[in-house]
Amino acid sequence: MIQTELFNNSPVDLLYFERQALTNGFHLVAGVDEAGRGPLAGPVVAAAVILPAGLHIEEVNDSKKLSPDKRERLFDVIMSMAVSVGVGMGSPELIDRINILQATRHAMLTAVSQLTPQPDIILIDGISTIESAIPQKTIKKGDSLSLSIAAASIIAKVTRDRLMRELDTIHPGYGFAGHKGYGSAAHLEAIRCLGPSPIHRLSFGGVREHVSCPSS
Repeated sequence: MIQTELFNNSPVDLLYFERQALTNGFHLVAGVDEAGRGPLAGPVVAAAVILPAGLHIEEVNDSKKLSPDKRERLFDVIMSMAVSVGVGMGSPELIDRINILQATRHAMLTAVSQLTPQPDIILIDGISTIESAIPQKTIKKGDSLSLSIAAASIIAKVTRDRLMRELDTIHPGYGFAGHKGYGSAAHLEAIRCLGPSPIHRLSFGGVREHVSCPSS
C-alpha cells in the first residue's frame, strides 16, 4: 500500500486532483467512493471509476446533492463514457463479522480490482486507504472535490438504490424501496414488529435490540 504525498489540498475545480495526477506522471486515475455505510440493512456498495483524461461531465457532483432522477441519468452517462467501472459490495454478514469500516474497505478494494486496465493511482473519498499496492490519495469530502470520485459516488449510490428496490420485493414489509435501509421511524417500527430480516445488520443499534437469542 502506497500513500502518495505529491498533492496539495487546494483544488480549484473538479478536475484539479486529476490534473495533478497527470502532472505527476499518473495516466489512469480512478476515483473511489461508497454508498450505504449508515443504513441498518443491505450491503455497503463501493464503486471505482476511471474517466478519460481531461473529460468533464456536466452536473456530476456528490451523489447526495443530486436528485434520484438526475443520478439515474448521470449513471448512464458515466457508464457510457468511462474507461472502466468496477463495483464491489460488503454484505450485511461481512459487516457484522468485521465491522462497517473494514467491510467498506473490502468493497472498495473489490471495486478497484475489477477495473481494466488497472489505474496508476486511486483517489479515495474520506480518510481510509485500502490494502493495494497502487498509489492512493485520500481526500476528505472528495465526492465534492474530484470528478472521478463524484462519478464513483453516483455509480455506488444508484447501484445500491436499485438493489434495495429489488430486495424490497424479496423482503416485503420493511419499506426498503423507500428508505433504502436507513433508520427512518417507519423502518424502526417495522423491525420492532417483524423482527430483523435476513439482510439487516445485526450488529447495528436499532436492529441488535430485536435479535432473538436462542435459549441455552
